[in-house]
Amino acid sequence: MASSIASSFHTSNLKSIFFGERNGFSMSNVPVNRVGFSRKTIECKESRIGKQPIEVPSNVTITLGGQDLKVKGPLGELSLVYPREVKVDREDSFLRVRKTVETRRANQMHGLFRTLTDNMVVGVSKGFEKKLQMVGVGYRAALEGQVLVLSLGFSHPVRMTIPDGIKVNVEENTRITVSGYDKSAIGQFAASIRKWRPPEPYKGKGVKYVDEVIRRKEGKAGKKK
Repeated sequence: MASSIASSFHTSNLKSIFFGERNGFSMSNVPVNRVGFSRKTIECKESRIGKQPIEVPSNVTITLGGQDLKVKGPLGELSLVYPREVKVDREDSFLRVRKTVETRRANQMHGLFRTLTDNMVVGVSKGFEKKLQMVGVGYRAALEGQVLVLSLGFSHPVRMTIPDGIKVNVEENTRITVSGYDKSAIGQFAASIRKWRPPEPYKGKGVKYVDEVIRRKEGKAGKKK
């Protein structure tokens, strides 16, 4: 008798779970609305740098072909391939870089490629330069053709081959000027020179940019007790 009661109780519980029957009441099947998630459109502000026009001097020739740009001037020739998020248009004596889609990446590419385009135009017409200074006893530089020779306190001098399109001038054996029309290549070569002996913070010895500010540290002997 007890087993039959337990069996009927177990069956009623199963019915209440699967068929919605509990305590003699049947639960009606009411459709439940699904919770909707709306996709919010991200509004990207236009880059303040990207929207500025680029003035093209009269001595610079511009060649546009799809996503390719070639710039030729009295100092050299440079080319650039644009990603699909941006494009460049010619308007009289100006260049404008515009976005082709409204995405966050396009907004980032807008300002970047506007700056790269402006560097190309300025580079082939006026050029860029980086100036470095050597600080230290016995530190000096010299030119041997297309090779820059640096004496930086090592057991042997450092010899660096000057890349094509870059000019190097040495003044007073301690001042180095790197110039050319490709801003990226100039910065890379100047950084490679500085990398051989970066300026140390105690006495400032090493190779530094002329406009570089070195935060000096006080040595142990100079500390007050």
